[in-house]
Amino acid sequence: MAMNMQQVMKQARKMQEQMLEAQERMKDIEVSSSAGGGMVKVTATADGKITAITIDPEALDPEDVDFLQDMVLAAVNEALSSAQEVANKQLGAITGGMGMPGMF
Repeated sequence: MAMNMQQVMKQARKMQEQMLEAQERMKDIEVSSSAGGGMVKVTATADGKITAITIDPEALDPEDVDFLQDMVLAAVNEALSSAQEVANKQLGAITGGMGMPGMF
């Protein structure tokens, strides 16, 4: 049974409203990651913003700055990856798994 254009537009508006609501909620969903056995911890929101970086003072070795940089980079990338995964799940629930170009 084919839908008429009015029904399609109504569904599109509803989906758009749900997407906007989900995007707003993602600002409040936090994910965390760590590296170096917890020496570096990073917290991010599901909308991809880093909100905190904690570095254990024991990680501050002036002789091995590269190691600290690598731990920070690893923890940030893991937090952003987790944020992306949460965002995809939130939006996927609305779109029913349809690919939405330009959305996360």
